[in-house]
Amino acid sequence: MSGAGGGPSRGLEGRAAGGGSSGADLGRRLRERDLSAAPAALNLVENRSAGARPEIASLLAEVSPGALGSEAPAHVVGVTGPPGAGKSTLLGALVAAWRRSGRTVAVLAVDPSSKRSGGALLGDRARIDADPADRGIFIRSMAAGERLGGLAPATRAAAQALSAAFDVVVIETVGVGQSETEVAEAADTVAVIVQPGSGDALQFLKAGIMEVPDVLVVTKADLGVVAMRAVRDLRAALRSLGDRETEVIAVSSVHPVQGVDDLVAALDAHRQRLDLVVARIRARRLGALADFIAEHGERGLRALGGRRAAERFLAEQPPEAGEPALVAALEERVAG
Repeated sequence: MSGAGGGPSRGLEGRAAGGGSSGADLGRRLRERDLSAAPAALNLVENRSAGARPEIASLLAEVSPGALGSEAPAHVVGVTGPPGAGKSTLLGALVAAWRRSGRTVAVLAVDPSSKRSGGALLGDRARIDADPADRGIFIRSMAAGERLGGLAPATRAAAQALSAAFDVVVIETVGVGQSETEVAEAADTVAVIVQPGSGDALQFLKAGIMEVPDVLVVTKADLGVVAMRAVRDLRAALRSLGDRETEVIAVSSVHPVQGVDDLVAALDAHRQRLDLVVARIRARRLGALADFIAEHGERGLRALGGRRAAERFLAEQPPEAGEPALVAALEERVAG
C-alpha cells in the first residue's frame, strides 16, 4: 500500500484505503486504538492538495490532547545518524525487542526524495527487518521532499496521528547535520546513531549535534576495541559539555545481538524523566511555526513581527491546541 509521495507500508494492511473514511472518522478510529486505520490516515496526511487540508485538520483534531483528554500515549522516538551507521538494522532489532514486550510499533522512515517521482528513494525499506504479517507493526517510508530538516512535510502530522493508536512511534531521519535538528522538536526522545572508527564524535562536536541526542548509540559493538574507543570518546565529549545525563550505549544488531535491551531501557528511562506535557506543547508550537514559515516564507514571519513575536503569540494559545489550529491562529493574526 503506497501513500502519496511515500513508499509502501508494511505490517498492517488495514481496510482498503480506509474505505473512503473521512479525516474525522480516521481520527476517531486511531483514538480508539484501531491500528487498521493507520495506512489510510497516512495516505491522508501525505496528501498535499489544498482540498485535503480540512480533512487533515479534522483527523488531527480527533487525536488532539483535547479529544484524548491527555497527551497521546505513544513514546515518540527519533532515530538519526549518518548514512551507513546501521540505523535500519538497529531499528529491526529495536522493533523486535518492543514487540517481545507486547508494545505496538509504528515506524516513519523519512527517505531522500526521487527527483523524478518525488517519492521516497528507498521505498520498501527492506533493510528494516520486521514480520510483514505482524499486525502490531506499521512501517511507512515518507519522502523528505525539499525540507532540509530531515523530516518530510507530513512527518509531524503522521507522528501525532499514530501516537494516539500505537505504543511506540519511531521517526527515522535521512541523516544527520546542523540542519537536521527538526527531529528533536518532533520526538520525545532522540537517539543519535554513531558508527565506530568514523570520527563521528569529532564531527558532532564541530557541528553542534551533541545538543540533539538524549541517547547516543554506538553500533557494531562486535568490533570490540574500536567500538569501545568510540564510546569513551563520546562520553568524554559529553563531560566536556557538562552533560551528565545523556547515556552512551554500545549495540550490535548482528548475531549475537548485544545492547539492544539496554538501549530500550535507556529510551524508557528518558521518557520517564521527561515532562511530557511541556515537551509536547513546545513541539506543537514549534511545528506550527515551521509549517507557517514553509507556507508563507520569511515575508509571513516578518508580518508576525519576527520569530520571537510569533513564539510569544503562540505561547498565549491554549496548551491543548493542535498544529492546524495554531497555524490558523498565526494566519488570522497576519490577516487581521
